[in-house]
Amino acid sequence: MPHKPHNPYARLFAIPGATAFTLGNLIARLPMGMFSMSAVIMISGARGSYALAGAVTATGLAATAVVAPWTARLVDRHGQARVAVPATAIAALGSLSLLLCVRYGAPDWTLFASYAATATTPNTGGMSRARWAHLLKGDDAAAHTANSFEQSVDELCFMLGPVLAAFLCAALFPQAGTLIGVVLLLTGVLLFTAQRATEPPPQGRTDDAARKAASPLRAPGMPALLVVFLATGAVFGSLEVVTIAFADAQGHKAASGAILALQAAGSCAAGLVYGAAKPRGPLVRRHLLCGAAMAALMTLPLLAVTVTGSLVALAGALLVAGMATAPTMVTGMTLVQRYTPEGRLNEGMTLAVTGLLGGIACGAACGGWAVERLGPATAYWVPVAAACAALLLSSAQACATSTPRRRPARRHASSEA
Repeated sequence: MPHKPHNPYARLFAIPGATAFTLGNLIARLPMGMFSMSAVIMISGARGSYALAGAVTATGLAATAVVAPWTARLVDRHGQARVAVPATAIAALGSLSLLLCVRYGAPDWTLFASYAATATTPNTGGMSRARWAHLLKGDDAAAHTANSFEQSVDELCFMLGPVLAAFLCAALFPQAGTLIGVVLLLTGVLLFTAQRATEPPPQGRTDDAARKAASPLRAPGMPALLVVFLATGAVFGSLEVVTIAFADAQGHKAASGAILALQAAGSCAAGLVYGAAKPRGPLVRRHLLCGAAMAALMTLPLLAVTVTGSLVALAGALLVAGMATAPTMVTGMTLVQRYTPEGRLNEGMTLAVTGLLGGIACGAACGGWAVERLGPATAYWVPVAAACAALLLSSAQACATSTPRRRPARRHASSEA
């Protein structure tokens, strides 16, 4: 009888094919944190306008919000390999077009059109989670570990991606971050999709009525949960902008990247620890508790800057505050998997990521407004308010999804009496 490893992560990767698809996905996911930073450096350096660079990247984000769920729906229907490879090729051509337009001084509108084409980039993290859900169906403890691992990978990639992009653009040439990001994305997706043994079976075509009925947006609890992801994204977006502004006000803007990396490092470490622990209690209650911890810990950066005004204290506060974000995201993504109808998992998770990205954009805008009107230190109230809003919304979502289940039970009990 084969020996089963005690470490929950070792048990995950003992599954045949798991290591291979994970390595391919890691390579494909790293550029997700590189492209925006590379575009800003490349465009601002060539055109001398951060406003133009920001507008171009915002356009790409808006296009992604529209296109990504549609791409994910095609992935669920026709299979990961069949859809992800051509979708990645289109996105790669968009990035290369942006690079050439910047390099050869094309009109500004071509930058917007080129970057909008990158919206076809498939949700590689969602595809990886869909594989784990397929392989671990019925094993809630292993699925919890897998979701925690995936969230930690997200944090790691978004922590290392911008740093790597900035280094490549500075050490080689301004277009290096975009170019190498394209190579990594194409290589990773090809390696990932080549692992056919672990790919979830495609659902195929269904009639229009069945497709609408099975839409994740119509699933009970899902719309409210997406609003929670929107508020959670606002925490991340506002925290980033406000931290950069505070470091700049202290005369150490260059240190802002390292300070924010500590927040991601805390989240990454907490995600791995949380995944190794055995989940206890109902999932909805765990999501509420994690949200409450995030709201409480988000007050630490505010206290650090108002009481000490020190960047060192802020860095320590962000490291601790980050420890609540991964468990919150893990439980949130697990709820998405639970609410999403059979065969639409990639679409459901992509909708959650879209909500998160929309929240990041809104949070960044609110954080920037607060910095200009109230000052960088006071602006740390914005992520605190966003975290509290996420907690209140998740509480309302939990009540809304549990109430319909309780009412029939009460009626049944009264009829028996």
